[in-house]
Amino acid sequence: MISTTSERVSIDDPSLAHLLYALMSAFPIFFLPTLVGLFINLGQRTSCSGDMISSHLRWQRHSIIGFMLMGGIGLSLTQIWLSSIVYSIAILWFCHRIVKGWLNLTDGAAV
Repeated sequence: MISTTSERVSIDDPSLAHLLYALMSAFPIFFLPTLVGLFINLGQRTSCSGDMISSHLRWQRHSIIGFMLMGGIGLSLTQIWLSSIVYSIAILWFCHRIVKGWLNLTDGAAV
């Protein structure tokens, strides 16, 4: 006998999150892959079913938006020395977020 129950199956496939972390890590070359990753991430916000993957997508969104805000603050500063300090802090913070999130994703843990 064939059972036709319609249960919602939650599949935590981390391949999209890995792709988005890879796009985020390409920010020193061009900022465009990071923006593409943000748009993909925003498109997947409602269709993500697993708690682990949704926590990584949220982590990535907050990382990219925070990096853009800190970059905007650095751009608005008129002193070059102060602007370069803000940029350096923003880059270090963003790299930390990428590494921490990607390592947690590899371990199968939520952020």
